[in-house]
Amino acid sequence: PPPGDEVKMPGPAGKVMLMPEEDPNTDYIMVATGTGIAPYRGFVRRLFAEDTPAAAAYKGQAWLFLGVANSDALLYDDEFQLAAKKGLRIDYALSREQENKNGGKMYIQDKVEEYSDEVFAKLEAGAHIYFCGLKGMMPGIQDMLKGVAAKKDIDYDAWIKGLKKKGQWHVEVY
Repeated sequence: PPPGDEVKMPGPAGKVMLMPEEDPNTDYIMVATGTGIAPYRGFVRRLFAEDTPAAAAYKGQAWLFLGVANSDALLYDDEFQLAAKKGLRIDYALSREQENKNGGKMYIQDKVEEYSDEVFAKLEAGAHIYFCGLKGMMPGIQDMLKGVAAKKDIDYDAWIKGLKKKGQWHVEVY
């Protein structure tokens, strides 16, 4: 079509990923690898940059875990650092720059595991957890969560089922 003509462009269809805004005290735990950071850019803008009733009312904690190879691969970091000044909590897993507790590379599951007591407590209290990025990240995360659950005498399968039933578990991987 010539410049200036209107064209219809259908967007990608799939699951909708929304922040539950019914309770402004809800904690959000956002876990991303690489370009999986993109949806969280919207979440963070909504909570910390936009002048919206939801942003004004928000009293929970938004916590972002991002896994990338090295610090020069931190996408939108300037925006996230500005949001951090307003309350966003950020933890990075830099696989080529950091070591995990066993001396291996620091992957996203290792970084989340460092804070597992807090993550489990927040989920128990109603937090929502989101996972975005390559689907290859999920087995490592699930194995880590299974291990933590076992140490806490929690039935992992029942626990995950409960989080899903209550709508607290969100996975959007590709």
